[in-house]
Amino acid sequence: MKRLILAEKPSVARNIADALDIKGRRDGYMEGEDYVITWVFGHLLQLCDVKDYDPERKGWRMENFPFIPETFQYKIKSADRKRATEDEGAKKQLRIIGELLRREDIGSVISATDYDREGQIIADEIFLYLKTDKPIDRLLLNEWTRDEVLAGLENLKPNTQLQPMQDAGFGRQIADWLIGINLTSVATVKYQNANHNKVLNIGRVLLPTLKILYDRDREIETFRKSKYYKLNALFLTEQGEPIEAVYYEKDSEKFEDRDELEKKRQMLQGKQAKIQKKEVERKKEYAPYLFNLSNLQGYITSKQKGWTSEKVLKVAQDLYEKKLITYPRTSSSVLDESLKEKAARVLETIRQGLPYEEELVFTDSKRIFDSKKVESHSAIIPTYVAPKNLSPDEKIVYEAVRNRFAAQFLPVSESEETKLMIEPEEADCGGVFHARGKVQLEAGWKKAEEVGAKEVLMPQVKEGDLLRMKTLSVKEVVKKPPKHHTEKTLLRVMETCGKRYEEEDSEEMMMAILSGFSIGTPATRAETIRRLKEIGYVTAKGKSLICTELGRMMVETFPVKELFDLEYTGKLEKTLADIEKAKFKKEDFLDMIKEFTAQSVKTIKEDKVFASKVAVPDSVKVIGLCPECGNPVIESEKAYGCSNWKNGCRFTVWKQDRFIESMGKHVSEEMVRLLLQNGKVGFRGLISKKGNKFSAWLRYVKDSEGDRYSWKLEFIE
Repeated sequence: MKRLILAEKPSVARNIADALDIKGRRDGYMEGEDYVITWVFGHLLQLCDVKDYDPERKGWRMENFPFIPETFQYKIKSADRKRATEDEGAKKQLRIIGELLRREDIGSVISATDYDREGQIIADEIFLYLKTDKPIDRLLLNEWTRDEVLAGLENLKPNTQLQPMQDAGFGRQIADWLIGINLTSVATVKYQNANHNKVLNIGRVLLPTLKILYDRDREIETFRKSKYYKLNALFLTEQGEPIEAVYYEKDSEKFEDRDELEKKRQMLQGKQAKIQKKEVERKKEYAPYLFNLSNLQGYITSKQKGWTSEKVLKVAQDLYEKKLITYPRTSSSVLDESLKEKAARVLETIRQGLPYEEELVFTDSKRIFDSKKVESHSAIIPTYVAPKNLSPDEKIVYEAVRNRFAAQFLPVSESEETKLMIEPEEADCGGVFHARGKVQLEAGWKKAEEVGAKEVLMPQVKEGDLLRMKTLSVKEVVKKPPKHHTEKTLLRVMETCGKRYEEEDSEEMMMAILSGFSIGTPATRAETIRRLKEIGYVTAKGKSLICTELGRMMVETFPVKELFDLEYTGKLEKTLADIEKAKFKKEDFLDMIKEFTAQSVKTIKEDKVFASKVAVPDSVKVIGLCPECGNPVIESEKAYGCSNWKNGCRFTVWKQDRFIESMGKHVSEEMVRLLLQNGKVGFRGLISKKGNKFSAWLRYVKDSEGDRYSWKLEFIE
């Protein structure tokens, strides 16, 4: 009997075929003596649309939502440009897979899709859709080299052991469908009812990412410029060598009062100074950890003009499928301890021809190999396959991965730092000058990443030496606002769910990333950033990412605030990670999502502020702004009312109002204008039931149930 192997892409199928020396190519598959290899192109299936369950729900109408199916069904994925039609390529390949599964000489199946949630369900949804009853095993690989493929086929796992990963994958897929379909539909209908012709995309990962960018934009806008002053000195040794120093008092070089510092300058000008203390410290700087996907994306987008995180992922995926690097969609920054022998072999391959080849020495340091800090996949490294004919883009990504790997096996970078404490003589100023110098002693790993060291040479001096002050100047320093997020900084915030760490490249941060408490996953973050730009919530200016007006409107008025809460979103992602570890049940997670979806739809429907900025024609006179939702109040035949009435705003001042008329007055445009402007309107000459005249303020307020407006009197004494 033969075994059917299902790969995630044709290129991966070719890698498996090469390893098995299979040459026989057919239409949609390859066949040898023992194996038949076929493939998909990502997802061939997708979750059904609302109208597929119920034709009566065709079209986006408020009353159609929330829609939560009893069971979730799949269909052949839609064509890219014609959503109403099936993708012909997917339809054909699904038919081929079905025919192969039904062949009598096929005894079992090997699922060889990527070893992650998405790869797991890409295959599993096909097996479930086609209702195969043949035994299924799982091929779990981190790279597609010949040796790994052959070793993997000798160590297959029953697909049933991957049930937790399947549950996490399907849980994520269904949760995103429920939130996306329901909330996008209701939000868009409400927005379009307010005369805005725009689809509003709502997503579990989209909105918290948008909020990160919005918060940074607001931080920049509200930043208050401030400044402080520093006293800089240039000293000369007896040999005339310069030493630059800064004046300190109470461990600070910052002074708020310029006049105070000017007095210090005048007092110290021309004075001699003595080196009171000299400290020399030898410092070691270790190589940064190996790349995970987010770090690789951030590294390259910060150095290469025009690159996006999505482009980095695409090129890395191509290199992975060409057997040149390991699996790229990883959150780990170290290697599993079982990979020591493999890493040593890779080092021997990549060292050839490098300018620092002789300095590379294999070591099994815990900074490189630590199984406790690996989640599913190890960090990204090269394979033992030597690259040939790389494109310019592939060269950039491959060399970044190779150089970071090589850096781990070069010496530690060492420098010598000198600190001088310089005390002015014959002047009781209350402070001292500090001077610092740095000399690179050993470049070490910096040779691999071409990191230049900024050296500040310090003359040969000793404690007690006298220095002559050459110049002394007060410098104004203006505090700068924070910078807009770039893809690099945004990826880091998403990865850590907004939590900041003292050291970016630290074990504490690494373990936090591996916990699963994050915004999205390594595989989805690039797509999230691309989508934010594509749907108009975010725009790119150079490398900076900035919220658009539409994006701001979403953050400021969309009523489902949990979707902007990094803590809430991080918990959802953590729950999915726990499902994958069999610590949480998919069913409980989906029950929570269903309840959240239903409540969110209700919240959007009832909200009076969101998406309610109604555009009125220039020919229509605006009396003022509605106190309920902020939209224009306009005049109609019988009343002055809110233009946002389609969305349920009930603010209306009727022209024929019995209460006002009972006091001898009538509702006028000017009266309503003053009411909207001041919250109340004053009248003199009002007539009581007994015929007495009086003056009063009138307010227009809601009743206790918040449903109807009525007038309230406040007497004027």
